[in-house]
Amino acid sequence: MGTAVSRIGPNAVLQHLPVLDAEIGEALRGALLHRAGIVAPPLDAGMLPEADVACLHDAVRLYLPDRFARIQRAAGLATGDYILAHRIPAPAQRLIRALPGWAGARLLSAAIARHAWTFAGSGQFRILTRAPLRFEIAGNPLVTGPSDVPLCHWHAAVFERLFARLVWPDIRVVEERCRAQGDDACVFALHSGKGPAFGSPHPPSRAPNAGPFPARSPTF
Repeated sequence: MGTAVSRIGPNAVLQHLPVLDAEIGEALRGALLHRAGIVAPPLDAGMLPEADVACLHDAVRLYLPDRFARIQRAAGLATGDYILAHRIPAPAQRLIRALPGWAGARLLSAAIARHAWTFAGSGQFRILTRAPLRFEIAGNPLVTGPSDVPLCHWHAAVFERLFARLVWPDIRVVEERCRAQGDDACVFALHSGKGPAFGSPHPPSRAPNAGPFPARSPTF
């Protein structure tokens, strides 16, 4: 029997394409994908091999070093917009917005954890702390080093868009540690305009594995 191929949701590639077209033009975007060794997936593509996704992310970093942070952030924000438009049911969004910030963050974090297989692939996602709210992706397959700075702009932007639209409008997601810098895991911290964002009114606790979202619905 062959080894199972780890996969990641298609938006990790699809949402890069219009951003790259705007930045470098469609012809050069095609050349970049060729260098990465992948082809543009169709809009209705299913889960993609994580190695293909990683090849694109690496190619953007390698061939567009001065623009990759901007490109990946824009692609991450667009991925968040897609999730809000197509993957999180409207009643669930209304519920999260109606809750106090810490409670809405707790519900959204639990849903993200349930669907981590769609954006972490072979990596391991967990809610690291709730006060302040911090996420971890151990063994993040979409980033390689070495680097002097964190590189996971796509993941950070996806998290930021979801929490900004549903919980805290002024939220920022900061990558504190990155696998590309030699760490075992990439760690993302949420900060509001008033400081660290809290996903609990009490000291940190283990996250529940539940939420108002369809089970196994491709999120990213």
